[in-house]
Amino acid sequence: MRSFASDNNSSVHSRIMEALMKTNNGHALGYGDDPWTEEATHKMKEQFSRPCEALFVFNGTGSNTMALQMMTRPYHIIFCADTAHIAVDECGAPSKATGCFMRTIPTLDGKLTPELLKPFMVNFGIEHHSQPGAIYLSQCSELGTIYKPEEICALTEFAHRHGLFVHMDGARISNAAAALGMSLDDISGACGVDTLTLGGTKNGLMGAECVMIFNQDLIKEARYARKQACQLASKMRYISCQFTAFLEDNLWLTCAQHANAMAQRLY
Repeated sequence: MRSFASDNNSSVHSRIMEALMKTNNGHALGYGDDPWTEEATHKMKEQFSRPCEALFVFNGTGSNTMALQMMTRPYHIIFCADTAHIAVDECGAPSKATGCFMRTIPTLDGKLTPELLKPFMVNFGIEHHSQPGAIYLSQCSELGTIYKPEEICALTEFAHRHGLFVHMDGARISNAAAALGMSLDDISGACGVDTLTLGGTKNGLMGAECVMIFNQDLIKEARYARKQACQLASKMRYISCQFTAFLEDNLWLTCAQHANAMAQRLY
């Protein structure tokens, strides 16, 4: 049987399953104090040109909630496209966890631009109004469109000029990188985003995502935010070992290229 409903319905890549089986041997310290997590963390950081932290988590909703919780307070506004996953498919989890007002912005193609955001850069410092706090981007967008590096750079420059943080939901960033012929870094960290969810579950992994934190000011909050978001795995090695296999010989790219080719064929 083949299901086109969602990539969540597909099986785990055989090399990921092999990595899990090899890891399933004996005892190891929990909560990430194990050699598999140390190795995976090192390999994840190597993918990016900026200093960063890598924290492994279970799922996309939790990773988005964790990242947005790090960069906001309950009096902030989170801006996103009206098609954004956090606004449509996460049952209000980010709003509940952060206490923030979610401002959805209509777009033609699922992508935000500085021009679309500019009208909402108002009421700074006025205590009667929620304060602009963060921008959420999806790479790829929920409509299948892709932010090019220059588009992301324009958004991050705009956001930082107004004192806002930028979180990128990269549940399918591998597919975007494969389509553009670029690295994961080229379309995320190198463009100035503050945090990134680097998706694994949508690209061959079994319930594994990674939150990359580029803004050094946010790292202090990160581990507490992960714990409060219920995303700290006790048997962390079973999540982290998947990412080592994911990066080895660019398995992430092989899987993404195959998925893109099959989507084009179906189209």
